[in-house]
Amino acid sequence: MGSIRLLLATLASLTAAAVALVGAQGSPQGDDGFRFKSGVELVNVTATVSDDNGHFVTGLTKDDFSVYEDGQPQDISQFSNERVPVSLGLLLDTSGSMTPEKMSSARNAIDRFIYDLLGKDDELFFMQFASVPDLLQGWTYDRRAISRAVAQVTAAGGTAMYDAIAQALPIAADGRNQKKAILLISDGNDTNSRTSVSALRNMIRESEVMVYALGVDGSDVSTYSPQPRQPSGPRFPIPTPRGRGGRWPGFPFSPQVGFPPIGGVWGRAGNEHVNENALRAITDDTGGRTEIVRGFGDLGNATQRLADELSQQYYIGYNNGGKKDGKWHSIKVEIRNRHYTVRARKGYVAS
Repeated sequence: MGSIRLLLATLASLTAAAVALVGAQGSPQGDDGFRFKSGVELVNVTATVSDDNGHFVTGLTKDDFSVYEDGQPQDISQFSNERVPVSLGLLLDTSGSMTPEKMSSARNAIDRFIYDLLGKDDELFFMQFASVPDLLQGWTYDRRAISRAVAQVTAAGGTAMYDAIAQALPIAADGRNQKKAILLISDGNDTNSRTSVSALRNMIRESEVMVYALGVDGSDVSTYSPQPRQPSGPRFPIPTPRGRGGRWPGFPFSPQVGFPPIGGVWGRAGNEHVNENALRAITDDTGGRTEIVRGFGDLGNATQRLADELSQQYYIGYNNGGKKDGKWHSIKVEIRNRHYTVRARKGYVAS
């Protein structure tokens, strides 16, 4: 009888040890590699490296990089030079300046982008923005669903660009893939947002989402003046955060409510040009970038360059010592080869 008790006790000990081992290994280093580990947060940095000719550089190793936080060197504990899937939000300007010709070019460029240039394991959502943001398709791997949503948009109203990015950030942050990004396509300046550039930059600094902007400027800017229309709420149900009780992530105003622009007039003049400085102020902190193209005819080439960039980036992770001080901490990534240029997020808020 004593030997049976001893055997049972031994089996219980072995089972407990196995459970503990599995629990210790339960934080995967693949899909969720840049998460909390042993009480220390891993700061995730996506780096894009290019040479003197602007070509993307591949095949680099961890030893080619140095990372500094607040000027202090950091030990790189996570590194990958392989292509990883992206959770990408597409934001299209559908304000009144978007003529039928512009809209047709934008649809063609987006279709080629999603069908031919992105990977099949990249997930997408699609949002249009005019006087208010309007989510037309939530997270999906179905390219036809995105294409149908893009095909149904019509041009009218003003340009709530900053509100659209602010509304898209928490959706993008809830994406399944490790890499999360937003791509905004617009032919003009913001005219309707309640969110300021400074407020938007603060939101971005508290997020790991990269923001890219393709601004379409040039001689084909239309002088079309739209008829006023009343804003409407989203036609697609706002997606809820996965596994978090179905609660909409915090946002400064309800996405179902439209706000009139200053002066109470919907729409804007078609000859208003892209505010490149404002876009760069939004994108550059994130490790993304702004590209200005001269006319919608070059939009396809711009999305080709973006797809190439997303597929040739590096993942870097380092332990931040568990900082939770709510302060901004600068990040600087350097590359050993001085003929190369590296672009990465400029910092983060340790909240």
